[in-house]
Amino acid sequence: MAMASAPHTPLAARSAAVSVTCSSREYEEDDDHAVSWSLSSGTRSSPRGRRLPPYRRLLHDEARRLRGERRGQGAGAETPRWVRRTEGQMARYIEDDRAGHVHGRHVVAAVRAARATASRPPGSMREAMASFVSKLTFREMCVVLREQRGWRQAQEFFSWMKLQLCYEPSVVAYTILLRVYGQTGRIELAEETFLEMLEAGVEPDAVACGTLLCSYARRGRHGDMMLFYAATRKRGVVPPVPAFNFMLSTLQKHRLHGKVIHLWNQMVEEANVVPNQFTYTVVIGSFVKEGLLEEAMDVLGKMKRSRIVPEEATYSGLISLSARQGRGEQALRLYEEMRDHGIVPSNYTCASLLAIYDKNEDYSKALSLFSEMERSRIVPDEVIYGILVRIYGKIGLYEDAQRTFEEIDRAGMLSDEQTYVAMAQVHMNAGNYDRALLVLDSMRSRSVKPSPFSYNALLRCHVAKEDIAAAEDTFRVLTKYGLPDVFCCNDLLRLYVKLGQLDKASALILEMTKEDVQLDEGLCMTVMEICCKSGMTADADKILKEMHNDGVTMKSSTMVSPMKTSTMVSPKMLDCRTDSSALSMTLKSLLDKPGGSSIACQLIRKFAREGSTEEAKFLHEQLTELGVKPEDSATATLIVQYGQKQKLRKAQLLFESASTSFPVGGPVYNAMVDALCKCSKTDEAYHLFMEMVDRSHSRDAVTISILVTHLTKHGKFQEAENIIHGCFAGEVELDTVVYNTFIKSMVESGKLYSAVGIYDRMIASGVPRSLQTFNIMISVYGLGGKLDKATEMFTAAQELGLPMDEKIYTNMLNFYGKAGRHQEASLLFSRMKEHGIMPGKISFNSMINAYAAFGLHHEAEVTFQEMRSCGHVPDSLTCLALIRAYSQGGCYSKAEEAIQMMLSSNITPSSLHFNHLIFTFLKEGQIDEAQRICNQMHDIGVAADLACCRTMMRVYLEHGRVDEGISLFETTCGSLKPDSFILSAAFHLYEHSGRESEAGDVLDAISLHGASFLRNLKVGSKLRPT
Repeated sequence: MAMASAPHTPLAARSAAVSVTCSSREYEEDDDHAVSWSLSSGTRSSPRGRRLPPYRRLLHDEARRLRGERRGQGAGAETPRWVRRTEGQMARYIEDDRAGHVHGRHVVAAVRAARATASRPPGSMREAMASFVSKLTFREMCVVLREQRGWRQAQEFFSWMKLQLCYEPSVVAYTILLRVYGQTGRIELAEETFLEMLEAGVEPDAVACGTLLCSYARRGRHGDMMLFYAATRKRGVVPPVPAFNFMLSTLQKHRLHGKVIHLWNQMVEEANVVPNQFTYTVVIGSFVKEGLLEEAMDVLGKMKRSRIVPEEATYSGLISLSARQGRGEQALRLYEEMRDHGIVPSNYTCASLLAIYDKNEDYSKALSLFSEMERSRIVPDEVIYGILVRIYGKIGLYEDAQRTFEEIDRAGMLSDEQTYVAMAQVHMNAGNYDRALLVLDSMRSRSVKPSPFSYNALLRCHVAKEDIAAAEDTFRVLTKYGLPDVFCCNDLLRLYVKLGQLDKASALILEMTKEDVQLDEGLCMTVMEICCKSGMTADADKILKEMHNDGVTMKSSTMVSPMKTSTMVSPKMLDCRTDSSALSMTLKSLLDKPGGSSIACQLIRKFAREGSTEEAKFLHEQLTELGVKPEDSATATLIVQYGQKQKLRKAQLLFESASTSFPVGGPVYNAMVDALCKCSKTDEAYHLFMEMVDRSHSRDAVTISILVTHLTKHGKFQEAENIIHGCFAGEVELDTVVYNTFIKSMVESGKLYSAVGIYDRMIASGVPRSLQTFNIMISVYGLGGKLDKATEMFTAAQELGLPMDEKIYTNMLNFYGKAGRHQEASLLFSRMKEHGIMPGKISFNSMINAYAAFGLHHEAEVTFQEMRSCGHVPDSLTCLALIRAYSQGGCYSKAEEAIQMMLSSNITPSSLHFNHLIFTFLKEGQIDEAQRICNQMHDIGVAADLACCRTMMRVYLEHGRVDEGISLFETTCGSLKPDSFILSAAFHLYEHSGRESEAGDVLDAISLHGASFLRNLKVGSKLRPT
């Protein structure tokens, strides 16, 4: 049996208040044979022949009662415990007649008698309590009153209680009665009781007032609650914090957030009540519901200054409100603070954060948040899945978006209209309008009620498919919800223009005019285009004037004569001489106005950026024919677009014509260099760049970076270095990206000292360093064997407060591993995870490689298992590092198992995967095992590389294994390039075996390929002399 030393606690629950208990085995004996233990002296005695003392009978009765309670409960029954007491405690325990209960037996009997009147007629309380007259103290009567469950029993007992001699009016008794009335909803009786208390001369305290306030709040009588609170404050009584919390909570539940804020201000400014965590949580929630972000943040600051950690719901509301009000950075700071407190975010919080990442196009952090949700076992809901579908669509991962959508469907969570529309938009972005329509049709077939939101997406689908009838039907449905927005009107008008339905377009414009639709810039340009094509020039002028009068700001490319809008359909004009002449006249009239040339060039740039290069070219040619020099920026934009579309010939013709007609500046040269680089014409780009330098044109930093990158990529290191020195000599203004490009070019060319010099020049010039700068410099020092310098670069990046990413950690891990400093690599790997950066596959590979260099196969295997648990699929490099670790550590069987794992995972091994195992066997002198691995490699179709063949040939030669060496040579001589050692070893093996003819053929092959003949090789040089 167990012995517990916990002291007796009289206020404990019944099950915990049992003073002395024991196991049932001790009391299966008869009473006369029970062995007793004295808790005071610890001596053992037998009651045989004498009467049991009182405490022994009490223990025996209690044990019997416990056996009865435990009977039938099975293995789940709680085992009673012994309670150690002193002699004095035991004496008081026996004398107080409580039998382990909080109150005496007469109090318990009184409670039961009063409760029993619930089944009797009203007025039977005096009869039921007749036997308790003068037996209960005032305190005990209060206990009986408190234990009543019904309001009628409490009312009648209180009436009986007031007739007793020991009764005296007290706020305690009245407060108990108020609580009973409040809990049972008898507000009128509670009010009468409160007035009676005042008439009896009893001054209500904070608890009594708070009890009545809670009663009002519980029944939703907010007006009476606030009136009574005002009366309470006039009497100078301040309700306790729980009462305030109850009032605030019930006001918030009824969405009376303004009253919550008003009561909060009274609570902290007038009553000077110190709030607790619940108070702060409720108040911040109401501020959030009212959209008062600044005030909510002020309350949060007070909460933190009180050293109270906010709950998840508090952070969630503040993050959501910050996101809605465009305070994304504040929302992210709140999330970081939340993570520091170890609070796991809810689905609602994650959805708000994902919406921020989606809006900021920070998709990597969004995916990292999904990974954190998986680690925290947060089950995503449909809203989160919908955001994930939208993100996948924006970054072009259409298959992943489709797979996620199907997972939602299989999980039975597909019920929200926005999820369907998100998937439809993904299909529309990919140009799969039929699949988008299928998604929207499936939404209607599943009885998901559509709204204008889904009809807008449906309209865009029909417009993209040029299905005018379906588009018009959808537009009519939208009008039932009210006037469609400007985007829907613009989409339908664009469709009419594209299909030549100008009559329908004009009718829609008239309808929009009647409905007083407020035009935006895009819709205005569409309307003006239709007016111009329909001959409604006056209407177009009128629209522009109305836009100006309404204060709508429009770009200069829009604020031109309506006739200029006809240039937007120039492809149709190209085949019409009349239209072309009309356009020339329009351009002439435009050029006569102030700023007309600038507006025309802006339109060229607009067309070029939108991909309408033919329209842009047409305008460019018209300006040139009219004798007007297009701006260099317009010509450069068009050339850049040609380069992106791999239309180099058109870019060259435009460059030549622009250079011939007018002198061009640096932007045109820079654009042409960029186009040549995009089309892989690096030599021509280099010569054109040098020509630009000779002509003293300005050199653009972006162009310099692009050209140096392409020259380095194609191995033209000297040309890249010439450009770098030319920029330094010409004092060209360079930015961080250009310096990073220069340093990286020097690293690629192997000139590490020059890379360090460029970095020093960057610091001296005051150019800010980026994380990419430090990452490149880590590579510079790591390749140069200066790992301490590389560590300094890593530390400097941290001290500057740059956001460290996985790439820079992986770079350091790689160089730590190569330098054999696996302990530093392991610490850095752990620190990386502590900072919330989840390692990727490359990071895990680097860490496994670091362990493999020292044969730490156990650590490598643990890292490998962690990699798989994080969802990363091992690749060929992972398996290579793992095989290396097993081979170096002498676990040859596990190395072979790793190779078999590759084959079962459809990862094709190469000779490198077998080499580590073969070389280790040879190093240990196990030539037969190495031969077995070679045969296994041959059986699965993996060809041995040159290093493997050289090593095996050397072993065969030195150990006199002539036949195996000749067989290896004859098997691999056709698949490997001629090698001096292999050919020379083959000659000696043939000569040693007496095959002079084959030896002569090998000599001929050595001469033919210009290889060196090694005469000093000797067959069996490592054999022991017998």
